[in-house]
Amino acid sequence: MNLCVYGASSDRIDPVYLDAGTALGREMAERGHGLVFGAGATGMMGAAVRGVAEKGGRSIGVAPRFFDQPGVLYENCSEMIFTETMRQRKEIMEQRSDGFIMTPGGIGTYEEFFEILTLKQLGRHEKPIGILNAGGYFDDLAKLLEDTAAKGFMHEDCLKLYFITDDVEKLLDYMEGKIE
Repeated sequence: MNLCVYGASSDRIDPVYLDAGTALGREMAERGHGLVFGAGATGMMGAAVRGVAEKGGRSIGVAPRFFDQPGVLYENCSEMIFTETMRQRKEIMEQRSDGFIMTPGGIGTYEEFFEILTLKQLGRHEKPIGILNAGGYFDDLAKLLEDTAAKGFMHEDCLKLYFITDDVEKLLDYMEGKIE
């Protein structure tokens, strides 16, 4: 299966996050999964694709043409797809993926996650959504979503539309449908 991984492009983050991204990429490749990602050479995207590459896995990078600058994109993707806009990028990433994993990141990562979560909540797809909670990065987000449901702004069932863990193997087990 092809798994879309969302995550930071910044390298100015704690190595605990980058190590988790690399471990995720390695385990994905070892299990035979392809990586679909935003084609970034740095940050969580770069860590994941380097992990995939270390184990001889397949990667599909998807990037708007304006990101094609020296040092921005990972140059050794198995396949590179260029788009004109960020919206086209997200659409292709969604179409080419059998599931979605959010790793630590900033507003772009959150935006991608919330869009794919909203689409699942609306019944537009049934693909698994996982969150790699490396270093407890998403503890506050998990609490926010729980509070959102508790206060009636989101149905309680929405909390069952994703799986959150700091364990790469459990995360991939969930993505593969081995655990609920």
